[in-house]
Amino acid sequence: MTHPYLRGAAHPRVLAHRGLALPGQHVEENSFAAIAAAHAAGAVYVESDCHLTADGHVVLFHDDTLQRVTGDPRAVAEVTLRELEQQMEGRGGVATLTQALESFPDTRFNLDVKAAGAAIGVGWIVAEHADRVLVTSFSDERRRVALEAAHPARPATSPGSRTIARLVASVAAGLRPVAMRLLTGLDALQIPERQGAIRVLTPRLIRWAHDAGVEVHVWTINDPQRMRELVAMGVDGVVTDRADVALETLTR
Repeated sequence: MTHPYLRGAAHPRVLAHRGLALPGQHVEENSFAAIAAAHAAGAVYVESDCHLTADGHVVLFHDDTLQRVTGDPRAVAEVTLRELEQQMEGRGGVATLTQALESFPDTRFNLDVKAAGAAIGVGWIVAEHADRVLVTSFSDERRRVALEAAHPARPATSPGSRTIARLVASVAAGLRPVAMRLLTGLDALQIPERQGAIRVLTPRLIRWAHDAGVEVHVWTINDPQRMRELVAMGVDGVVTDRADVALETLTR
C-alpha cells in the first residue's frame, strides 16, 4: 500500500533540495527562510538534512561543520542551538526539526540523517508526523536507528548507499529476486543518475522498482529539459535546487 507521504500530492514529485535558496537573497540552504521560500513557491516536498547540536537539538543543516555556511570551522555538534541561531541571523535563520514540522504543517519533509548522534532524535521527533515524513541516510545504520526510534509510527523511507550499491549490482546482473528482496519495505529509491563511471539509473531499475511499488526520485536535477527527459523515462520525482523552475516545468 502506498505510504501517506506519497498520497494526494502531484506526480511527478518536486522535492525542494534544502529548501529554496536563490542567489542574491542572503538566504542559506536549509534555513527557515529557505523552507518558507519553497513553501511559497508551491513545493509540497522539502528535502533537508539533520544534525545534532551540542545541547541536543536536531537542526536542519547539511555539512558536518559551519565553515562553508558561516565561516566557523567548528562542527555542528560543537555548538549550542543559541550559538547556531546567532550565526544564522541574516542568513535565513536556523530551523530545528521540531520548528520546521510545526511551522509548515502542510509540507512533507524528506529528511537525510547526516550524523549518527541525530538518528534517535530524528526518530522521536518525526513519530508524531510520520504520515508526511520520509527518513533516509547515506548510512543504512543511521536510517535503521531513526526508524526504530520512531516505532510504532512508520515514516516513509529510502535506502542508504550500501543497499543502493547492492541493488544496482543486482539489476545490472539481471538478478530480479535479489533486487525485489532489497526493495522490500522501501517507499522510494532516491538516487543520482550516475556514481562516477557507474550508471545508477536505468530503465530496468525503474521498472523493477515500480513492480515492487517503490517510487524512483533522482537528485540533483536543475535543468528543465533533463527534468522532462527523466520523467519521460518513468522517474517519479526530482530533487532540485530550483523547485520554482521544476514546478513550472513539471506540474503547471
